[in-house]
Formats: sequence, structure tokens, C-alpha cells
Amino acid sequence: MSKFKLPDLGEGLTEAEISAWFVNVGDHVVVDQPLVAMETDKAVVDVPSPQSGQITGLFGKVGDIVATGAVLVEFAGDEAADRSDSGGDSGTVVGDIEVGDKSVTEEAIQVKAGGARLKATPAVRALARKHDIDLSVVTPSGSNGTITKADIERVAALLEQVGALEKLTGARRSMALNMAQAGEEVVPATVFDDADISDWSAGTEPMPRLLRAMVVACQGEPALNAWYDSHAVGRRLLSQIDIGIAVDSEHGLFVPVLRDAQTLDGSRLKNRLAELIEQTRDRTIPAAELRGSTITLSNFGSIGGRYANPVVLPPTVAIVGAGRSRDEVVARQGQPTVRRILPLSLCFDHRAVTGGEATRFMQLMMADLSLPD
Repeated sequence: MSKFKLPDLGEGLTEAEISAWFVNVGDHVVVDQPLVAMETDKAVVDVPSPQSGQITGLFGKVGDIVATGAVLVEFAGDEAADRSDSGGDSGTVVGDIEVGDKSVTEEAIQVKAGGARLKATPAVRALARKHDIDLSVVTPSGSNGTITKADIERVAALLEQVGALEKLTGARRSMALNMAQAGEEVVPATVFDDADISDWSAGTEPMPRLLRAMVVACQGEPALNAWYDSHAVGRRLLSQIDIGIAVDSEHGLFVPVLRDAQTLDGSRLKNRLAELIEQTRDRTIPAAELRGSTITLSNFGSIGGRYANPVVLPPTVAIVGAGRSRDEVVARQGQPTVRRILPLSLCFDHRAVTGGEATRFMQLMMADLSLPD
């Protein structure tokens, strides 16, 4: 027998989710025949067979998360491109463990759960694992903040009442992990302002104008078109402007990247934007086009809302949020007049960007947005 392991599907990804199997045990396949569709980093990638032969085993079912390097498929014969050298039991204990009638006193030790430090005995931690309960959601009732067996049982009963846990998969799981990383690393700050877009022609699409204004602002204040390295405590100012565009879909949030935005004129920018959004929503966009942005735009105003605190995803240092435009009475030359206003939010990583740099960036965007087409 030979075994084929999940290869690295791009840029050192550590895991992927099984989206669909194209083969069954007993099938005979040929080299490069698709074996399985893996969802990774918000894209679906078909994994081809490394060899010809008969399949004798499939490891994992649809929805399972598979680590890079874990066995995916077993073939009859010895021709696999990536054989598994590991053999024997990995040490997992299956079944119940018989115990005697002696009483054993266990000392509660401090454990880390959900970023908090909690106290629980090994037996209580085992009970939590049995019920699939995260200790960070348990309120301790024991002495000195110790989580007890009764605490675990109380939470387990509560969770049974509220229903089964829905595991996040695919894009939603990726979003959760990315947001957690951002919450741990980024020091966020936000500035808000309003752009006067009254001089736009009727029917002007806001997205291309927002992207153009971001390019102008990045060129005038490059501190926000940058990557921050938290380990080296340094930044990289980038000349190429690759704008990540937040796209809402039934599968979750996706962020395709508009490459070299500074080189695109009006018509090419519109065409490329439409192409990216279409590929994202029908799930045909290459995985590489969902990575490597230098700054991000979230046009949440197309759905609703006025201002927001959008989340900066490392290593980028800034994200622009655009709310829903509105008519507003403002004073111009001492007289009230109705103007069309576009609310803007700019969230930035204060480790790498100063308040002055952020507000100058915002002013440059507003100036460009105020221009006629």
C-alpha cells in the first residue's frame, strides 16, 4: 500500500477542509485525475492524483479539516508521490478506563483557555473535553476561582437546551481565525469624516470612485499602503497598490485583491472589479487572488450603515469603510443647502500609522471624491 498526503496548497497553509470527494474506494484512477476538492483560505482547490492505481482508502469525510501532510488517500501498490513513513498506534486511547474504588485527590492547576488563566483539576478538564466545552465559557464556583465538576455539568445542561453547536467551516472559519489574529495583534484606531459627492453625475457607481480615491491617497500618504512586521517591529512601505475588496456572499466574507490598482484607468478598473466580484461569488477565483492585499476597502454602505470600525488584517495597516450616502442640509457660504454626503471610516493599526498620517490620507480621499466624474 502507498499513501498520498495533503500537499501544501499555497503559501504554507497548515490545513484545508474537504469540500467534495470525486472518487470512491475501489475506483481506479490515473495521474492528474481530480481526487478531492479542498477549501483553503477562502478558495476551493481540486487536488489531483499523484499516480495511477486503485484506491483502497479515503481518509476524511466532507466537512473534515485536514492538516497539511496528513494522509488523504491510500493506493494499492507502491507508486505514491508521497508515502507515509509513520506506522503503528499514535498513542490515542479509545474506550473507557477502569478505575478502582480508591479516592484520589487531584490538585487544581492553572490552565490557559480563551486567553484567560483558569484553575481546574485534570478530571474536570477531562469532563470538559468529553462534553466539548471550552473552559473559558465556564464560570468557576470553587474556591480561589477553581472550576468544579458541577460547573461543567451546569454548562453542559445549558448547551443541550440551546441546541447543537454549528461548527464554522470554509470562509466563515477562515474569517473567525483571521479576526482572532487581528484582535490579538492590531492596535486599532479609527477616524471618521464625510465626503461631499454632490458633483457626481447621476448613476455614478461608488466603488470605482472609492478605489480611485484610495489610489490617490496611497500615493500621497504611503504610510497606509504598507505591511507591518510585529516580530521585527518594522514596516514595509509598498509602491504597488493591491486593494483587497470585501465581498459579501452566502458562503461568508471574501476579500479578492485588485492588483496594481495604480495602473488601471476608469474602464479597466470597472471591468477588473466586476470580474473579481463575479469570480468570488461563483467560487471560481484562484486562491492566489485572495491573498497579498496592501490595503482594504469595505463598501458596507451598499447594504446599509453609516460609520463602522472595520477590522485591519495583518500584515496590512489600514482599511477604509464606506457607508450609505445620504442627502443632508449643510451650510455653504452661510446659506443652508442640500448636499449628497458619503460617510467614511478609516481604521488603522496605530503601531505603524500615526494619527496625522491617517487624517491626511482621509483628506486626500475626500478631496478626490468631491471631484466631478
